[in-house]
Amino acid sequence: MSRSGTAAALVIGGIPRADLLPPELRLQRKWRALQKRLWLSVAALCFVMILGTAAAARQASEAQMNLVAEQGRTTALIAEQQKYAAVRSVQQEMRLVEAAQHIGTSTEIDWQNYLMRVQGTLPANVILTSVSIDAGSPLQSYRQPTVPLQGARVATLSFVATSATLPEVPAWLDSLTSLPGYTDASPGSVTRDDATGAYTVDITMHINEAAFSNRFAPVEK
Repeated sequence: MSRSGTAAALVIGGIPRADLLPPELRLQRKWRALQKRLWLSVAALCFVMILGTAAAARQASEAQMNLVAEQGRTTALIAEQQKYAAVRSVQQEMRLVEAAQHIGTSTEIDWQNYLMRVQGTLPANVILTSVSIDAGSPLQSYRQPTVPLQGARVATLSFVATSATLPEVPAWLDSLTSLPGYTDASPGSVTRDDATGAYTVDITMHINEAAFSNRFAPVEK
């Protein structure tokens, strides 16, 4: 029985193994292998750090070069702008002059032309003998009516007309409505000069902002 059990435990054709090294030597070999891997890891880490440092230095150098280039362009632009400083100053002065012109003439009415138009509405044989103008200014608004149903106005034109015959005042008032800026008109007294036989009539006319000449009004683009 023992022989057959011993024969069953044997491995036929196996590779013979024998470890005659002392444990201290085996442990030393393992330590050396571990040291070698550690050194390789340290070397790889240093290599990666060197590459990262080189890449960062390169990026910093490129950024510095770009900064220097941008500073150079900025300096060139500033120098170029200095050439046109006088032009900008003149342009600013021109804008101020244009603004002053616009404000200064904002309430301007071409009275010479306007009175010629008034003369053109007169009936035959009627002439203007005196004219009185009351208008506002850019610094002070024209006083507005306090009576209800009266229109807004920017000026009042009062004139006296003389006629050899009795003038047709209603027809004349209708003609005045064709004038630009007409708001309303009312007749005063009609008198007759006994010495000459001429008739005199007073007319008071109110004018609105449509009569402004707008010489320097901004041009819409």
